[in-house]
Amino acid sequence: MRFYIIGAGFIGRTHAEAIRKLTDEQEIVIKVADPNPAALNSFTERFPEAIPYADVRTMLAEEAREDDIVIVGTPPVTHFELSLLALESGRHALCEKPLVMSAEESEKLLEAARRNDRLIGCCSSRFVGLPKQHAVKRYIESGALGDIYKVNFVYRGQRSRPGVEYQPESKWFLDRAKSGGGILMDWGPYDFSVLNDLLKPAQVEVMAAWTSKPVTEIDPADTVYDVEGHVGAMLKYGLENGKSVWVHYERASCTHGEAYHHVEIEGTLGAVKWSPYFESDQVLFKSDREGEVVTAESTCAPDGPIDVMDHPVHYFCRKVKGLESEAVVNGQAVFNFQCLQAIYACAETGTSQTLYRDREKSNR
Repeated sequence: MRFYIIGAGFIGRTHAEAIRKLTDEQEIVIKVADPNPAALNSFTERFPEAIPYADVRTMLAEEAREDDIVIVGTPPVTHFELSLLALESGRHALCEKPLVMSAEESEKLLEAARRNDRLIGCCSSRFVGLPKQHAVKRYIESGALGDIYKVNFVYRGQRSRPGVEYQPESKWFLDRAKSGGGILMDWGPYDFSVLNDLLKPAQVEVMAAWTSKPVTEIDPADTVYDVEGHVGAMLKYGLENGKSVWVHYERASCTHGEAYHHVEIEGTLGAVKWSPYFESDQVLFKSDREGEVVTAESTCAPDGPIDVMDHPVHYFCRKVKGLESEAVVNGQAVFNFQCLQAIYACAETGTSQTLYRDREKSNR
């Protein structure tokens, strides 16, 4: 397989490491494009097998093969243009999160993918497919929870803002014109990939939403800083079986309130609580026995050399080959992204927003 990495920075190197772990491939070719000579030199020092280019169009000028994959690892403001360029070159495109900057751009990418019979994928797939995610799925699919009626998905960090406390050198995180938004665009792609993978909604209504920008004494004054650090929403998920689930969603990279996380699905027969991310591999299932709450605890740790940062490349390669995969692609990638945009729209306008998942468009 041939991989064309756009962006020779940290995330581009991360994807190259994942490509190196594709041990089932007989031949792998890595090409990388970046206009920054220093970044390109640093990349090829670490990956001497990579063929460097200073220009993306030059790199993509050669004739495409059926399983060529372009990986877009640049800031969000460039995602649409570069992903579209990849698709129009006849190649599959795997884009970093967030997928693009607007709902309109996401629709245009999906149309280009379908027109060229290619896949557009998003790296928001990093945390799906973990053993603990599968354990939660089993509780849902077995009926052990009964009728699901409520989900809490809350992650509150007090000081973890990209561009301030985290990667302070990357000030573009703070400029909505470059990043698309704040904490919702940074972690929301993961959150809604996890939620939508579990609940598989046919429809999502954002009933109410809000955003805020808590102020601290170290807020940068030398750059544009117009993104939210705290967001919340109440969503109504319409499931395929016709039933509804209320989802309380909250994310904060900056709050003066308490820091905590709480992710739990509640049903009429039981509830399951876990952390989709790094905090713990425990899955807690609570149900009733003779009128008392009982808890079953399991530990579902990942096993093997493939970690969450490798998932997007490995999942996408399987999808390109037509194999079973956890990849977030095409209509599902667009639907997940548009959940974020609907939250912003609801917060800005004060009116509810409704999304429908197009099953036909979700498939290749």
